[in-house]
Amino acid sequence: MTLTLVFLAIIMATVIGWLLRQTLNTQPWEANDPVENQPGRGVINIDPAKVGLISFIAVVTSLFALFLSAYLMRMKLGDWRPLAEPNVLWLNTVILVLASVAFQVTRNAATRGQRRTVKVGLVVGGVCTSLFLLGQLFAWQQLNASGYFLAGNPANSFFYLLTALHGLHLLGGMWVWGRTSLRLFTGADARNVRLSVELCAVYWHYLLLVWIGLFALLLST
Repeated sequence: MTLTLVFLAIIMATVIGWLLRQTLNTQPWEANDPVENQPGRGVINIDPAKVGLISFIAVVTSLFALFLSAYLMRMKLGDWRPLAEPNVLWLNTVILVLASVAFQVTRNAATRGQRRTVKVGLVVGGVCTSLFLLGQLFAWQQLNASGYFLAGNPANSFFYLLTALHGLHLLGGMWVWGRTSLRLFTGADARNVRLSVELCAVYWHYLLLVWIGLFALLLST
């Protein structure tokens, strides 16, 4: 069990390192107001929104790590009865992968100012994410129909808790997605929403990695 915790910690550290490279990637020659034109300033101008996102992701990672630690400790007790994960979770995973890919394509298109591609990418990403969330609700329905109720045993409770926690964070991302889509569809230029699209892409990549980690853990226990 200790080795499992160490392995999970390594995964989390890898995720955070990757996100830092993806998020804090502002180059001094790409800034709107170059450093050399700002007397007395000798630091790279990093957008506060990127710093805010990486800080939020660090907090969320800590939250998931705490729940996973509680999961691994609780399953040692004798009343733990593993449940049979619905097969629809595999389909949901593929759909979330497609959502992440769509946001990455959208991010690249926004950088190049391709407004039409950005619009299509946002729609595809939003639809795939909605399908994933509906698929998770369907998985809950299947479990209930099979007698795996929330209060049935600790394994059931943790399954509902972890999937609900992940779903709530996706819903939070959908709020930002909705605001970004509204700006674009009401006339904003693709480059004007580039930062929002980039932050959405990083956030969706992160939640995809979190879900893959959760799904692997649920399948293995």
